[in-house]
Amino acid sequence: MKAKLDSFDTRILRILTTQGRMTWRDLADEIGLSLTPTLRRVRWLESEGYILGYGARLDEARLGGALEALVTVTLERQSEEALTLFEQAIGDVGEITDCYQVTGQDDYVLRVVVSDLAHYQATIMALSRIPMLARINSSFVLKTVMRRSTQVL
Repeated sequence: MKAKLDSFDTRILRILTTQGRMTWRDLADEIGLSLTPTLRRVRWLESEGYILGYGARLDEARLGGALEALVTVTLERQSEEALTLFEQAIGDVGEITDCYQVTGQDDYVLRVVVSDLAHYQATIMALSRIPMLARINSSFVLKTVMRRSTQVL
């Protein structure tokens, strides 16, 4: 069951999603609390699993990922064994940045980042070697219109 977050907690979460490198003192000033209660709230949000970690957003294109594709995958069957096998196998494919199990005609949607079409072809070949795959479809991303951090509801 989700604990009740108050307005200070939600403000902390909103601020940290966009300004994760902010000092604790600046965060305290921003939300209107002193340093100690602010730190206590942040530590509680971390321990309760509201804050899962901190990280940097990287420029994938500058790091060699010039092409981005959304790849849908359909398995021959949706048994627990097949799903588990697929989910374990994709962990070995470093070009897959995200994997979502979905409803509808496909079983998974993958986000794949590669340097060029030859790299993409090699990645698809690696995927095709996973047992129990029935179908792979791809769409290349032309432009990222929006990418948001998780929103506080």
